[in-house]
Amino acid sequence: MATRRAGCQAGEMTVPCCAPLADGGLSAEAAADLAPAFKALGDPVRLRLVSLIAASAPEACVCDLTDAFDLSGPTISYHLKTLRQAGLVDCERRGTWVYYWIRPEALRTMGALLGTAPVAS
Repeated sequence: MATRRAGCQAGEMTVPCCAPLADGGLSAEAAADLAPAFKALGDPVRLRLVSLIAASAPEACVCDLTDAFDLSGPTISYHLKTLRQAGLVDCERRGTWVYYWIRPEALRTMGALLGTAPVAS
């Protein structure tokens, strides 16, 4: 049990700081696995991209995603690549266009850690 030392004039005594954690939280390995996904969502453009892709279920064409931003195509591609590398979205090329979809298992894992329902804007 974590303790905090509290001094008193007659001597020193030890009192409990707080109740112990119930399950210890995330393991170091689980935290390392989830960190890239949370980091990827820390950028407003990527957060909007995930939101747009999710709203376009089952998938969204990159042409529609690019049109939704005042950014260049290569910049949007960079952000989409970051989301793919973080495991949040997946994609498939069909002819000239690339289609993106959400990887629901990744969002479920993140949501379970946060312990909240999705937030609507």
